Formats: sequence, structure tokens, C-alpha cells
Amino acid sequence: MGTMENFISLLAGLGFWSWLAVALVLMALETIIPGVHFLWFGLAAFIVGLLVAIVTSMGLADAFPFALQLVVFALLSVATVFGVKKLTGAKPSDHHADINAPGSQFIGRILVVEEAIKNGRGKVRAGDSVWLAEGEDAAAGAKVLVTGVNGTALVVTNESEDE
Repeated sequence: MGTMENFISLLAGLGFWSWLAVALVLMALETIIPGVHFLWFGLAAFIVGLLVAIVTSMGLADAFPFALQLVVFALLSVATVFGVKKLTGAKPSDHHADINAPGSQFIGRILVVEEAIKNGRGKVRAGDSVWLAEGEDAAAGAKVLVTGVNGTALVVTNESEDE
């Protein structure tokens, strides 16, 4: 018998204790290497451990062999990870989508011209910051609508034209 076969035999022989140990290790890993996935794998291992304990207490240990336990663990792992993501609405691609385009947060907002826009360039105030602005000429104090971003400049149009 090979080393891996001995290891699997040992795990299978430990029954539900092996699954509870795996659950604890995975949940401990979540605290060391946070990523929200180890927790759900740990939960899946814990559930399999409980199932093994229940089946064993009913005297049906042979009906739940170790290979089937691994399949149930894999299915529960996938179900818990995707189930939690679906319930929480977490979409990794949405996180910080505009991190490299901070000006995009102002699109659709009306801002005040800080420095007159002449020959297509000027400055607008957005909160406590002043941004470069590109667009139609506008006097200082005029209101403009941000319609886009061009590099580090906000693209604006006169607010009165859009009403």
C-alpha cells in the first residue's frame, strides 16, 4: 500500500473526527489567510462530519464510504461558496471598478466652474477638490454637467442646455 492510500485509510478510519479536524483547520486558515473561501470549505467539512456521525450512530457506516464523503464534501463546498455569493450579491468584478478612473464618480453630477472654461479648458470644483475640465466655454460660478472623463479632466457641458 502506498503512502497516500495509508493516509486515506487513516482518515476513513477516524470517521467524523477527521472531518471535524479538517473543518477546524480550514476555519483556522480563514483567520490566517482571509479570503472568505476557507470558511465555507470548513463549513462543508463540518456538515460532512455531522453526516458521518449521524450515519455511523444509525449503524449504517458502510452506506457512507469515504469516497462518497469526498463527493459530498466537494458538492457542499461548491454549494456553500456559490450560495453565499448569491445571497450576499458579492461580485468580485464590481469591487473598485473605477479605481483607475476616479473622475468617473462625478459623471452625471452638476458641478460649479471654479476657473472659467475658455477655449475648451478650465477648472471645476467637486467637493473639496478642483478638477481640470474640458468642454464648452463657461464663466466662473456657472453650473456644468459632467458627461465623461478624458484622462484626468472631466468632460462637461453647460447645465442650462440639458434642461
